[in-house]
Amino acid sequence: MKSIDGQALIRSMPAVFVLIWATGFIVARYAMPYAPPFTFLLLRYLLSIGCFVIWIAVSGVRWPQTGVEWIHLGVVGVLMHGLYLGGVWAAVKGGMGSGLSSLIVGIQPVLTAIWLSAAAGSGHRVNGRQWVGLILGFAGLVLVVWRKLTSGSPGDHVTAVNMAWALVALVAITAGTLYQKRFVKPCDVRSANAVQLMAAAVLTAPLAWLEPESVHWNAQVVGAMAWSVLGLTLGGSSLLYLLIQRGAAASVASLMYLVPPTTALIAWTLFDEPITLATVLGTALTAVGVSLVVRPAKAA
Repeated sequence: MKSIDGQALIRSMPAVFVLIWATGFIVARYAMPYAPPFTFLLLRYLLSIGCFVIWIAVSGVRWPQTGVEWIHLGVVGVLMHGLYLGGVWAAVKGGMGSGLSSLIVGIQPVLTAIWLSAAAGSGHRVNGRQWVGLILGFAGLVLVVWRKLTSGSPGDHVTAVNMAWALVALVAITAGTLYQKRFVKPCDVRSANAVQLMAAAVLTAPLAWLEPESVHWNAQVVGAMAWSVLGLTLGGSSLLYLLIQRGAAASVASLMYLVPPTTALIAWTLFDEPITLATVLGTALTAVGVSLVVRPAKAA
């Protein structure tokens, strides 16, 4: 009975990870009425670094051994934490809904395919099925964005500024993923995360200093900060580490299509972000498009 329960727990890990990932967009919407984005994120990074340092000291994990490793991890941290999270949180602060910000960032595999195909000597080419996926993904995104351009409500609308921040986040996580695959050697996720967060904090500190608004501490902000540090940064990273160790990374990749609809459903429940027919159709088109792009080719 114990082994059966253990196997069921392992099989549920990818879905739990996706749910945690989806809550990242929700936490941004939850905290932003009371905090400027970069100040909140800087505090999140500093608290997370402290937790990781304690965890590393207790477990005896080794830090990266060379300056080159620190530099590569720092670049990834700037891209995947500083610019990605900064872009998402600034977009939400600027009035973009959680569901739409999740949908825009969710087309990252599509952008990755285009990027790799355009890169000279990459050996990657976009095939016919993937081109169909690219078109469907873009069409679905336009369908959702167009509705919010023409009839968006406060807290769930599109402007040139919040769209620019969302696109910064999309490009940053795409570039960060490709950079990490190429330059970062396998290392312990705890020390790697700590170094990445240090680099993100260095980038975010001057942006936080420039923000005129201060944090209005209340139970909502404290709860958002606690979940951001413990649930998203420590819990999400640790769960991803366990999934990779157990060979379930492919399952995570396939379930990432579910992040935008999961986020939209939670946002509808908590913030009354409308789920219209256009939103459903657009999200479905984007999910199908992304799945066509990232689906591995059949063996000949």
